[in-house]
Amino acid sequence: MLTRIKNVLANKSVMIRLGITFALIAVYRIASYIPIPLFNVELLTTGGSQWGSGFLGILNSYTGQALSRYSVLSLGISPYITASIAVQLLQVVIPQMKEWQEEGDTGKAKAARLTKYLALVLGFAQALLLIIGTGERGSQIQIGVSSGIGTYLYMALTVLAGTVFTIWLADTITSRGVGNGSSIIIGIGVMTSIPIMISTLSNKYLGTNNGWDIVTYVFILVLYVAILLAVVYMNIAQRKIPISYANRQGSLGKSESNIPLKINSAGVLPVIFASTLLSIPLSIVGFLESSIGEGTKSWIESIFSYNQPVGFIVYIILIVVFSFFYTFMVTNPHQIADNLSKSNAYIPGVRPGEDTKNYISRVLFKVTVIGTVYLVILAALPIITAAVFGFVGQEAANITLGGTGLLIVVGVAADTTQQVEAAANQETYQGLF
Repeated sequence: MLTRIKNVLANKSVMIRLGITFALIAVYRIASYIPIPLFNVELLTTGGSQWGSGFLGILNSYTGQALSRYSVLSLGISPYITASIAVQLLQVVIPQMKEWQEEGDTGKAKAARLTKYLALVLGFAQALLLIIGTGERGSQIQIGVSSGIGTYLYMALTVLAGTVFTIWLADTITSRGVGNGSSIIIGIGVMTSIPIMISTLSNKYLGTNNGWDIVTYVFILVLYVAILLAVVYMNIAQRKIPISYANRQGSLGKSESNIPLKINSAGVLPVIFASTLLSIPLSIVGFLESSIGEGTKSWIESIFSYNQPVGFIVYIILIVVFSFFYTFMVTNPHQIADNLSKSNAYIPGVRPGEDTKNYISRVLFKVTVIGTVYLVILAALPIITAAVFGFVGQEAANITLGGTGLLIVVGVAADTTQQVEAAANQETYQGLF
């Protein structure tokens, strides 16, 4: 471990990239405190919390509480993530877009360009919904400012500019820093909620003289650490399929090559997909609640809110569907089988071609079942623990044991660490020659 750290510290190029990454993260955090112009932010932020533990609470966590501060970065990078999801799905169902995957860098450039255009459209729509919905809650515009459509458009464009700035920061981190910029920005936002969780727990359990409250407090912290360790383990867990090469027989001995299949190949994306779909009607209801009848509002929330029994079932079903869909999209058994044939490689005991494809599909299906069960449990943990410990409202939003946030933080930390080590080792090897 110490050797790895020394290699990183001794590598000037990697240290510069790390410095750029930390500097851009600092810029993002500072900018997240800039309020949306013309809003009476003091009135909004002192009028009580309205974010709760639903999708808006999740979005608030992903943006590092920028949404609850009514910052120009309120939407964070969420429009870009949603656009990325949409483009990936379109590349599967539309033949013309599917061909982009076979065009190499040119196809990737087309997909990236479409993603950014779509992110602009989604960002403006979400920003306008945020501004108009907040304005409908009462007189939230500064005194002396007209609350007409021109004002709303100006404020929405300001929030859109904040989203574009966030996307630029993420792209710059990816190209000039270390790690995936989008993931790092979301991960940093989630990590800022950890001190809030500890503070909320302390106020709830340590502010009393009840001995059982202290025991509960310690138990919850131990449970959180246990969940964290389980997430770390599942993040690196793999099922390896051994392969041999037709031209590596004899003196070279048995091949140690393998095909690694991650237990959770889809990562956190199925949960984000499910949350995004459920968020559309909930966001409209949340921001335009004064214009929607109470009966309609209750019906929509019962179907799409995962805090309700029916909504929870819908949420779990969506996670399962997206988990299998995305896993088989990024890990294509047919393509793997073709690549093995082209490399004169085979799976011992399995005939090349169709049999190899079917074997990989069966193994991948079994692995995905385990990964999906893990994802479902992790996504359900905040809901279950909130019910068990009696967390409600903003308290439930602040105290999240498990959930997608923890998975994001662990995944970002692991991927970034691997990239830093790989960059340091690459520079070292280049120096030898």
